[in-house]
Amino acid sequence: MLRILLNAFHTGVVTTRYPAEPSVPPDRFRGLPVLRPGSHLPPPSVCPTGALSEHIDGGRRHVGLDVARCVFCGRCAEDPWAGAITMGRDFELAARCRDDLRIEVVADDPAVPAAGPASDPAAEAAHASSEIHRVLGRSLHLRHIDAGSCNACDWELTALLNPVYDVRRLGIDFVASPRHADGVVVTGSVTRNLETAVRRTLEAIPDPRVVIAVGACAASGGIVGESYASAGGVDRVLPVDVYIPGCPPRPEAIIFGILVAVGRLDARRPHRPHRATTTGSST
Repeated sequence: MLRILLNAFHTGVVTTRYPAEPSVPPDRFRGLPVLRPGSHLPPPSVCPTGALSEHIDGGRRHVGLDVARCVFCGRCAEDPWAGAITMGRDFELAARCRDDLRIEVVADDPAVPAAGPASDPAAEAAHASSEIHRVLGRSLHLRHIDAGSCNACDWELTALLNPVYDVRRLGIDFVASPRHADGVVVTGSVTRNLETAVRRTLEAIPDPRVVIAVGACAASGGIVGESYASAGGVDRVLPVDVYIPGCPPRPEAIIFGILVAVGRLDARRPHRPHRATTTGSST
């Protein structure tokens, strides 16, 4: 016992202060891919999950990236496309609207900026966020549903309860019964065998309730997609409040997404390059 106490004193406090202080991912971390307009962007066939797409409009090639489908493998940033796409370090990618996770750039014209989503999230979503924050903002109990994951996202969720991340310090905890929960965290693409269980779990939770899709598979179907065995992303079965992309998302990314879900933090759209002016500055 004395040895344990001495070791504890020697180790000190290991709990991260995120989100009060920024978190710096390790050098090997692969965050949001950054597409450079006007460069030789790769064809969609390069991406194993179909996150890349393209279409021709006005004689120009438009390349799109669906961040919800991206598994951050880095294949699109390898030769011969190195420089056209670089793997960034941004992990705070949680979004309320699926369209906020879609980026589009024009491949052959450096003067054309990246395009954002066509519109902001609906007003009813903002109202729902306000109501959820009013009721659940300082305390949130979540029921985790593994709807068909590979367990990578599940391990990251488990890490939230260890001394390093200690998500309970933020008033967030995971419970065993949906009757005791304020919402669900779903990992994995929804398998056909679990569709009914996923729906019934949410129905057992009183309003207002939140649905958080964690990981590429939950956000979009990921590399599994939609088939006879899988319904695809969680939004094919449940109304999703927040999408947290990644394969898997790091624990800080999940914390960020949960706090976005209850309105304690604001979602930030993925960075997009801006139009260059004749003076070389940006707007």
